[in-house]
Amino acid sequence: MQLIPKSNFTTILNDKSVSLFNLKNKQGLVGQITNYGGRLISLWTKDKNDKLEDIVLGYNSIQDYLDADEMFFGAIIGRYGNRIAAGQFTLDDNTYGLERNNAPNHLHGGLHGFHNVVWDANQISESKLELYYTSNDGEAGYPGNLKVTVIYELTQDNELHISYSAKTDKKTIVNLTHHSYFNLQGAGSGTINNHLLQIYASHYTPVNKNMIPTGEIASVKNSPFDFTELKPIGKDLDSTNTQLQLGSGYDHNFVLDHKGLKKAAIVKETISGRKMTVYTTEPGIQFYGGNHLNTKKAGKNNLYYNSQTGFCLETQHFPNSPNQPNFPSTVLEPRDTYTSICIYKFGVI
Repeated sequence: MQLIPKSNFTTILNDKSVSLFNLKNKQGLVGQITNYGGRLISLWTKDKNDKLEDIVLGYNSIQDYLDADEMFFGAIIGRYGNRIAAGQFTLDDNTYGLERNNAPNHLHGGLHGFHNVVWDANQISESKLELYYTSNDGEAGYPGNLKVTVIYELTQDNELHISYSAKTDKKTIVNLTHHSYFNLQGAGSGTINNHLLQIYASHYTPVNKNMIPTGEIASVKNSPFDFTELKPIGKDLDSTNTQLQLGSGYDHNFVLDHKGLKKAAIVKETISGRKMTVYTTEPGIQFYGGNHLNTKKAGKNNLYYNSQTGFCLETQHFPNSPNQPNFPSTVLEPRDTYTSICIYKFGVI
């Protein structure tokens, strides 16, 4: 295990100090997180032979992240994860315009989203890191001063446990998520299409040509989106299915079958024997197969990340919920507290 030197991330951005924090548990799980975007830089997990490998895609230094063409590697996403149609929404007859960074849509909080800010950080133990950020009223177009706390913890059950909370002083919308690209064989080790995936969702939300949900909640049955039982990610990629063509593969929100903190997905990789199980309190999970990955800058170990060499499982409320009355609400009132939990649990087959 060769950890990235902390000095590679020591700098000042926007008058705030950037650092790299090392976390570990007693089982051998090791992670590195920077307070620039709250990014998970590396995550070392054991395979079936107890060999450690870094399984998240990313870069070796803060400068590489600033120069990267892939903006979201390992980051906290907010204020709103995923897309908002035409970069606008209405609350109480007030229409708010957001940054349109995914024409014609707003994506992942915009150019000034949480992936691009320096968070205040407090490492409270060798396994736990707290991050804080106040998003000012009007930032990226959103109403309200939003105070956000994100806690990363490597538990003794070999989990990367991520908890989110937020408070606002004005009615607003919130949908936070985590955007690591995983490859259970090791970052930069090739395609993820032979990974086995199960998603505990019997429905998904089809999209239009702009990757915005149509409003339909469709059954996955008899479609390439049926991951109700384990199957290789790439099994149905050659299908003529219109939804796959729109996304150049999988980039869709799945409607989870159960409420509360529940199992959302399982991924298994048979060569390494690694297994990852995802739990969440959220109603949906975005499965993205890394279809548009094509990094022009070398990542860790001088490796490049090509299409479908990493996958994302982003726990979330649904894309464009503020403009879809039939979707679960993402509105946060000043009297309430936003909370969300995402757990990535690691083991072997």
